[in-house]
Amino acid sequence: MKLLIVVNVDWFFLSHRLPVALAALQRGDEVHIATTLTQGSASLEAYGFRVHALQIDRSATGPMGLLGLCLQLLRLFWRVRPDVLHLVTIKPVLLGGLVARLAPVGGVVYAISGLGHVFVAQGVWGRLRRLLVSGWYRLVLGARNMRVIFQNPDDRAALAGVATLRPEQTVLIPGSGVDLTLYPALPLPAGQPMVMMAARLLKTKGVQEFVQAAQQLKMQGVDARFCLVGDLDPDNPASVEAAQLQDWQRQGVVETLGHRAEIAALMAQATMVVLPSYREGLPKVLIEAAACGRAVVTTDVPGCRDAIEEGVTGLLVPARNAQALALAIKRLLDDRALCASMGAAGRARAERIFDVQAVVQTHLALYDALRSQA
Repeated sequence: MKLLIVVNVDWFFLSHRLPVALAALQRGDEVHIATTLTQGSASLEAYGFRVHALQIDRSATGPMGLLGLCLQLLRLFWRVRPDVLHLVTIKPVLLGGLVARLAPVGGVVYAISGLGHVFVAQGVWGRLRRLLVSGWYRLVLGARNMRVIFQNPDDRAALAGVATLRPEQTVLIPGSGVDLTLYPALPLPAGQPMVMMAARLLKTKGVQEFVQAAQQLKMQGVDARFCLVGDLDPDNPASVEAAQLQDWQRQGVVETLGHRAEIAALMAQATMVVLPSYREGLPKVLIEAAACGRAVVTTDVPGCRDAIEEGVTGLLVPARNAQALALAIKRLLDDRALCASMGAAGRARAERIFDVQAVVQTHLALYDALRSQA
């Protein structure tokens, strides 16, 4: 089978889709990866993939930029002629799905890994953009031989209504999965507790609420480290500004650790993992936290609440509410036994639901079904 995966940027492919692509390659499929290259093509080609460089500006919304990307994708689809086209992230889904109707593509997989900034933006402009994007989804998700992967039932309900999807056209897969051998569950560390948030530094991830909660708890005399792991994302309209990050660093309330590859090692040092996001698909960091046996504090929003079992593997708080977040963090800091029991329950849940091997096999079966129907 000839498989073409299109994703906005190479680092997202490597962190979220690599195991699926490798499994397809290992069973003998011809696997093409089309993406914006930030580190060159050598790392992807070393795996055995056929790499196609795209220029996807994630922040661009002007008609000329969108038309240019459509032309890139149209030429690519005609050149590769994939049996199965797998579109990941919002621009490949919305533009690639439209262009695929004009090219020799056998079947299409749309991966909705969260509805993005558009679906949490507030105000009149936010509502207008949401209306426009919903109409585009309705247009794009009308292909004959296709499946739409959702990571949580709220996103599926939202888009199924907009695009009038039939139940057999949708598949619910709980995130990208986690390699349980690379994320071992270790006992809680001794010494000063560490509260860890790992995410891109976006306002919609709840970074400001995390810092505000840390400030409140420090003022109450709570003795804990509050560590913020992740980079700025200037191509995203919700990115925290560099000046704001520098100000937090000067205040010393949180430790800003930047991007780290060794997330499992950091989680081994953490007492709990926090993600106060406004909306997600199914956050990979919470799946990894569960695998590492760490209790979670997150928000009661689509995606985040699906990653935990409330009161069993973690605690839920309202979004955009730093005070509620601080109270939940303090509850776990004050009860080490509760942290440990929630962590153990999280690991058991990861073994049942989030094992990457199950995620991989579901994708391969989906590819085979589409190819057989082409």
